[in-house]
Amino acid sequence: MSGTPQQGREALIVGGGLAGAALGILLARQGRATQILEQRAAPQHQVCGEFLSREAVEYLEQLGLQLRALGAVAIHAVRLHARTAIAACELPFPAMSLTRRTLDEALLLLAAREGAAISRGRRVDGLMRSEDGWRAALQDGATVTAPTAFLATGKHDLAGHRRPPGRQNNLVAFKMYFRLLEEQQRALSGWVELFLFPGGYAGLQMVESGMANLCLLVERSRLESCRKDWPTLLGHLWRSSTALAERLNGAKPLLAKPLAISSIPYGMLPSSALDGLWRLGDQAAVIPSFSGDGMSIALHSAHLAAEIYLHGGTAVEYAKRLRREVRPAVSLATMFSRLMVRAPALAQVVRLWPGVLAHCASYTRVPERALLTEALRLRHRRA
Repeated sequence: MSGTPQQGREALIVGGGLAGAALGILLARQGRATQILEQRAAPQHQVCGEFLSREAVEYLEQLGLQLRALGAVAIHAVRLHARTAIAACELPFPAMSLTRRTLDEALLLLAAREGAAISRGRRVDGLMRSEDGWRAALQDGATVTAPTAFLATGKHDLAGHRRPPGRQNNLVAFKMYFRLLEEQQRALSGWVELFLFPGGYAGLQMVESGMANLCLLVERSRLESCRKDWPTLLGHLWRSSTALAERLNGAKPLLAKPLAISSIPYGMLPSSALDGLWRLGDQAAVIPSFSGDGMSIALHSAHLAAEIYLHGGTAVEYAKRLRREVRPAVSLATMFSRLMVRAPALAQVVRLWPGVLAHCASYTRVPERALLTEALRLRHRRA
């Protein structure tokens, strides 16, 4: 899968993560000559909450993945904690959890089987318009050309195509896997737990192979006060949340150091795409982790781009429709995220109405009427 890029492809996809690989599968199945350029030479973990809503699960299963066979675990409920528990409720939809390392690799392998050309370990340094469409300049000096280009580099910007600022630009994201004690695993099984702390919030849930994913967002100023040091930051979380300290006491970290990423434009929505470039996933819209459903948005963007492209539409049409469909969810999730970071005391209101957690989960997803899945079409026909 790491062969030499081929010239003359019809569609060029820069980035082989969730959105890029999904689009490659959809285009290849329709006989379109598709090239995916992925800079990672081997599977890697990603900074991601790894929560799969019903919409994301349906999109993935429609593509042909068997999530349980990959090790995905079921999620059925959500708990909110500050120093102690605030509220808990059942989710209004079935959900799952799976590491991006496993999921992204499964999608890339499927794209290759469907006929997409996959080039791995090939970093793209530039993507420029050319007389015949687009030209990607690779770090090793090679170039790849195609009439149409799709940008799917996730949370990482490509030189010359930097995303505009979002509505919440002051957060740094961290991620660490833990091996919990048996009683901690039992307490967490089936749940996604949110922990509020001064300057940020964290999410914890089980993933495959008995691992727990801790993913958190923290304000830069709070990180500065923690000396930009992971153990100090983790200690701040423990002191701020008895519940999180109990959950992780005695747990074993599974990575040598946490994954981290900054300069994420949370709350960013699709631009006009007047340059003709199709932007997917986090390159199109960025929803804050654990307050919105970023994985389903990424998969939806891939399916929507495929539908419009295969019917002769333009990147402008795609961007307008994607913005219309995800704007409510992104705006609402960004508002929730800002409240959790800046006014965590307001979360005490949830004590009086625990069902608000379920409503938040419902309204920060891609709306059902916009989804492009066979399961949804069947439900509409039955209705």
